[in-house]
Amino acid sequence: MENILLQPVFQMSLLLFVALAGYLVASRINQSAVIGLILVGIVVGPSVLGLVTYTDFVSALANLGAVVLLFVIGLEFKVEEIISPKNGVIAAIGVILPWIGGYWLSLAFGFSAPSAIFIGTALTATSIAITANVLREMGKLQTDAARAIIGAAVIDDVLSLLALSISAEVVGGVFSPPGIALVIVKSVLFIVLAGAFGMFVVSRYMARLDKTRFAKRYPEFLFIFAMMMAFFYAMMAELVGLSAIVGAFIAGVSFEGVRLVHCRDIKEGAEYLQIIFASIFFVSLGVLADFRAITPDIVLFLVALTVVAIITKVIGCGLPARLAGLSSKDSLIIGFGMVPRGEVAMIVALIGLQQGIIDQGLYVALVLMSLLTTVITPIIYRNWLYKGESLSPERDRSYPCKDE
Repeated sequence: MENILLQPVFQMSLLLFVALAGYLVASRINQSAVIGLILVGIVVGPSVLGLVTYTDFVSALANLGAVVLLFVIGLEFKVEEIISPKNGVIAAIGVILPWIGGYWLSLAFGFSAPSAIFIGTALTATSIAITANVLREMGKLQTDAARAIIGAAVIDDVLSLLALSISAEVVGGVFSPPGIALVIVKSVLFIVLAGAFGMFVVSRYMARLDKTRFAKRYPEFLFIFAMMMAFFYAMMAELVGLSAIVGAFIAGVSFEGVRLVHCRDIKEGAEYLQIIFASIFFVSLGVLADFRAITPDIVLFLVALTVVAIITKVIGCGLPARLAGLSSKDSLIIGFGMVPRGEVAMIVALIGLQQGIIDQGLYVALVLMSLLTTVITPIIYRNWLYKGESLSPERDRSYPCKDE
């Protein structure tokens, strides 16, 4: 019986079952699917029932979900809405302040300088997938605050990966300005060239193909082609040292302007696909958190780290937004929207653990910090910043039913 539980097919089936069940239950009781799915992951994971463990197989499914989710979210945005000096400033301060806070807190608790560097780096991250999905559920994805969050989070992701590269070189004693410059150049070139290729080559090709007899005969062709390109972009992003979800997001933004007549709508098809695989991604965050590894010695540090993680992002991102002319409410929405660390911080923690820079206790603290900051944003949004506001029509169009 135990061998059957560990089989990949059984694990995949169980993961899909609990993920989709969690999504349905959360939707039924009008709660954020993100929180519901993470809690489901905690229950079926090592912390409670131990039915699912965070194996390479589960990790691969989760990463697939994140890629699909970011592609769908990218379809909601235009390039000019994302790239702006304001978003760059929000992202930059939102990376610097958390790094300083995490670094000095770690030193204050007596951890080594290399460990403090990696802990500070983990705090710089922002998970685009978490906040964007919550805003999407609430029908707030087209607001000014949401555009600022997404734009700043994309820049933040690049800066966080840059910080990770710098941290690894500093800890390894091989820090060099030319190496850092190369990372920056590669990141900027990829984003610019990939975006331009998607908008001016791929999108135009898709629009022309939609008018052909072939498109009339095979209306599903362009949807399949678009998803193929989304994974191609994700693969290319990984090859140049960026996160795959950044590549998928750029693909989505590139195809935003495509309007099809004969073929099936790309966005609608991708959204249904996203429900399945993004649910796995959010469940996996709960599976990854093993509360059994928490010791009394690490609890105090975990509490302090989580508080610092929240405050530094809220101030680091919210204050520049306020100075840029946004309202106090929108500035808070942006600040709390940048709080979730999600899978990005977990990746940084895993690298630190594998390289022997942090121990198992610090690794668990970083994972749980990431989980706590992930949960806090939906709670703050629904019960404070967006309390009493009804969902916009945008939310209703996200998952259309035939009998509407």
